Amino acid sequence: MTAGMTADQAPGAVADAAVAAILEAAVRPAPGAPRGVVVDSPPGAGKSTLVVRAARELVASGERLMIVAQTNSQVDDLVDRLAAKGPDLGIGRLHAGDSRPAPEALRHGNVTASEKVADLLEHDVVVSTAAKWQWVRTEAPWRHAIVDEAYQMRSDALLAVARLFERALFVGDPGQLDPFTVVGTDQWAGLSYDPSSSAVVTLLAHNPAIRPHRLPVSWRLPASAAPLISAAFYPYTPFRSGTGQGERRLTAGVRADGSPVDAAIDEAVESGWALLELPARHTVRTDPQAVAAVAAVVRRLLDRGLTAHSEQGSAPVAPGRIAVGTAHRDQAAAVRQALVALDVPVDAAVGPAVTVDTANRLQGREYDVTVVLHPLSGRPDATAFHLETGRLCVLASRHRHACIVVARAGIAELLDEHPSTEPVQLGVAVKFPDGWEANHAVLAHLAAHRVPLS
Repeated sequence: MTAGMTADQAPGAVADAAVAAILEAAVRPAPGAPRGVVVDSPPGAGKSTLVVRAARELVASGERLMIVAQTNSQVDDLVDRLAAKGPDLGIGRLHAGDSRPAPEALRHGNVTASEKVADLLEHDVVVSTAAKWQWVRTEAPWRHAIVDEAYQMRSDALLAVARLFERALFVGDPGQLDPFTVVGTDQWAGLSYDPSSSAVVTLLAHNPAIRPHRLPVSWRLPASAAPLISAAFYPYTPFRSGTGQGERRLTAGVRADGSPVDAAIDEAVESGWALLELPARHTVRTDPQAVAAVAAVVRRLLDRGLTAHSEQGSAPVAPGRIAVGTAHRDQAAAVRQALVALDVPVDAAVGPAVTVDTANRLQGREYDVTVVLHPLSGRPDATAFHLETGRLCVLASRHRHACIVVARAGIAELLDEHPSTEPVQLGVAVKFPDGWEANHAVLAHLAAHRVPLS
């Protein structure tokens, strides 16, 4: 339970109080307050809603605003949300010369797109990626900025854009995947200016007066999932679900056929979790049996006509509300191929389709039901990549109703045989919980929802 939160407090009231404190610090800072405000957000806690609200309040106070996101899809999503919530705002979408914003961002009459910042300086809000902002030259920097998905931003990217603003609100999820880099970074390990560290980690290292705020309620994760995700991945920044037990449920229109696949679906419908477990075996990365099991689960989810009931009403669990998560791109490609063979739509360009992607690309997205191919399934070893805490956190926290994990038996034994052997580096803070411990916590929970697939 979050500090200061009691079990009988309504989640909405708790969340509103946290947001009010954040907006007060970001929009109306006290004299002498730090120039940065950091907000830690667990999965589905309303991070995007906070960014939109902060942007509107800053503009209402007479400020021009720049917003920094990490990918073009994040930028386009923010522009779409801002334009819809604030039709009175003038919004500039700054883009590179070789790219074009998504139609969703450009469908609003109050949005102007340009590859030149000079064309957008009179707009209330200008939004772009960190990669584009670093090339901007202006004699009139912004007083305020919002950095979205700040934990995904490398500190060198923050250094490249920090000259453009005086104050900033940094919003992100500390439990997600760390920033990605293709070069070795050992030479900077332990240094406070390590360019591969996240922007927030470096910011806090150099500004001890900044005390991060927290969003204490997840509106995505159901009551069946929030306690596990909070305990396994956010032990020092706990959160709760915005809904209670039984407020969300799934119903099936077609009865089970007695197969293990249907038994796993029924377990997920009943409890929110299921582990469809194949026999223990070391396999190639694109394990054909595991891939086939994932595809079979998705096919039966659609065949059984599930309906999702929640505070938002009732709606069928259509292909667009189902996602498959994997650790590797070749695994995702194998699952897509298996789904196509079962006549499951996977191409969003031609209509509603099941999303099949890696944890990296599923960050920030939300579905009714997810099917996860466990990163350690069938592996002979437990590498740092597969043990990365953020990878499992992303895969296990995309759902509003249920998550079905497909894995081979033997993962717990694999973890015990391969304890973390990463070299200890002076000055590097130990990330807690580590992947070894988080994996054990999730496996212990899934054990009660295990369905063997012989």
